[in-house]
Amino acid sequence: MNQKIQELENILNYNFKNKKLVIEALTHKSHKQSYDNERLEFLGDAVLDLIVGEYLFKKFPKSDEGKLSKIRASLVNEEGFDKLARSINLGKYILLSNAEENNGGREKASLLSNAFEAIIGAIYIESGLKEAEKIAVSLIEKNHEDISLDSLFKDFKTSLQELTQARFGQIPEYKVIASRGPDHQKEFEVAVIIEEKEYARALGKSKKIAQQEAAKLAIMLLKEKW
Repeated sequence: MNQKIQELENILNYNFKNKKLVIEALTHKSHKQSYDNERLEFLGDAVLDLIVGEYLFKKFPKSDEGKLSKIRASLVNEEGFDKLARSINLGKYILLSNAEENNGGREKASLLSNAFEAIIGAIYIESGLKEAEKIAVSLIEKNHEDISLDSLFKDFKTSLQELTQARFGQIPEYKVIASRGPDHQKEFEVAVIIEEKEYARALGKSKKIAQQEAAKLAIMLLKEKW
């Protein structure tokens, strides 16, 4: 375990002074110890909310509270933290029961997201807000190359609905064409239908993501035709 902790520390560019703390942050409740990472996850969630809030406050000085809240929500969520956890291969280091591991636990978005929050919570406890902020912001910027209002706050489904209402007088319909893979690695294929005609299809690890991607493709197609 010491070697794995050192690997993770090298990736984070951070050395834990208290090794018990990082082990706690990496321990899933299925591991059946007298401790798990849920308390650190709770703390890390609050810390990340503050870090991202301050980061966006400084980055977008002209944006109002409503828009900043929506941008933050696009980053501070399970999908966003799952992405950051995967970027540091966090699943490799989590302590799980054999049953949870055999059930694909190391690839579960919820488990990875929670462990990432716990790691940030542990860094905050040990070294304070500035160190946690440095690590979290570095990972966010590395994994979101274009941090802009357009890239972070773009609801393609809403944009497509506005477009189809203006052009066709109706809203688009989304149909799940197929779902593939085991429960922990599900992939959905969704089609967007306008006036009973299929305009685009897209894949995503959730129906919501697939719908957004299909809407994006449909918008591009409509703009080319009009």
